Amino acid sequence: MTDWKVSKSLTTWMLVLTIVVIGLGGLIRIYDAGESCPDWPLCFGTLGFDVSEEEQETWYNNNPSEVDSRGSGHRYTTFQIFTEWLHRFLAGAFLGPLVLLNWYLLKRGEDPGKEVRLASALTVILIIWQGAIGWLTVEMDNLHWSVALHLSSALAFTISMFWLWLTIARAEGKIPNWMRFEQGISKRWRRRVALLSIGAFVSIFSGTFVSTTPGANLGCSVNGMPESWPLCGGNLVGSVDNLFSQSQMIHRWLVGVMMIAMSMASYFIWEETKESSNHVLRNWIWLSTGFFATNASIGGIYVLSWNMEENFFEFLSLIHLMLASLTFLIMMTAWIGCVISTGEE
Repeated sequence: MTDWKVSKSLTTWMLVLTIVVIGLGGLIRIYDAGESCPDWPLCFGTLGFDVSEEEQETWYNNNPSEVDSRGSGHRYTTFQIFTEWLHRFLAGAFLGPLVLLNWYLLKRGEDPGKEVRLASALTVILIIWQGAIGWLTVEMDNLHWSVALHLSSALAFTISMFWLWLTIARAEGKIPNWMRFEQGISKRWRRRVALLSIGAFVSIFSGTFVSTTPGANLGCSVNGMPESWPLCGGNLVGSVDNLFSQSQMIHRWLVGVMMIAMSMASYFIWEETKESSNHVLRNWIWLSTGFFATNASIGGIYVLSWNMEENFFEFLSLIHLMLASLTFLIMMTAWIGCVISTGEE
C-alpha cells in the first residue's frame, strides 16, 4: 500500500475512534463522572483508575485546592473513574499519536497537494487544541461553558478528519458517488446548507448548557405532558431572567426554529430536484432533517421520563447527544460536498 492509501485507511479508523471518544464524553456526563479524575493528565496522581475511597481522601487531603464541587466528602466509584480514564486514554494514548503519525506519513511521501497538507496540519492543530481544552475543562471542574467548548472542539476535529479523508480521495481521483453533488444545485444551496450547519451547531451548544448547568434539566418543570413538554412550565413562550438556569427553554426555542428551517429546506430541495437525476444533496439534507426530528422527540421523551425516584432516564441523554452530533456532522458534510462540487478549495 502507498502512504496515501495507508493514510486514507488510518483516517477512517481515526474518525471511528473520534466518535467513540465523543460517546464516552457523553457517558461521563450521565454518570456524573466529570470530576472523577480531578487532576490532569494523571488521575488522582496515578496512571490507573482503580482508586479506592480511602486513596481519594488521602489525595484530596494533600491537594486541598482540588476539593470536588459536590463537596469535600464526595467520592467516586471505580466505574465512574474508569469512564473518565478511558476517555483520556483513548484520546491521549491513541488518537493524538495517530494524528501525528498520519501527518508524518503524508509529509514524507509523494506530495499530495496543498489541500491535503493543509487538512493534515489542521488535524494536528485541533488535536493539540482539544488536549488543551480537556485540561481546561478539568481545571474548571466541568463548568458549563468549558464542557460546551470541549464538545465544540471535538466536533471541529471530527469535521477536519473527514475533510482530510475527502481531500485524499480527491487527490487520488476517487471521490465516492455519495459525495458527487450536482454543480448547479450546489451553488444555489451552499450558503443555505452552511446556515443550517451553524443552526445545528448552536442547538448542540445550547443543549450542552442544559445538561451541565445544575437544575437546568428541571427548568421547564417535571409535571408531565403537556406542561413540561412540549410546553415549558405550562407556557409556550416565557421571559428569560437567567440565561443558564433557563437554558432549557432557550434550547427549545432554538430547536423549534431549526425544525422549521430544516423542514422548509427539505421541502424546497425536493421541489428543486424533481427533474434532476442527481439527488445526493437532497438525500443528505433529508437525512440530517430526519435525525434532527427524531432527536427532538427523544429530548421530549427524556423530559417526560422523570419518575418517582426523582431522576431522568439518563441513557436517553447520551442518545440525544450522539444524534445531535450526527445531525451537525451530516449537514457539515453536505456543505463540504457543495463546496467541492462548485470546484472551489
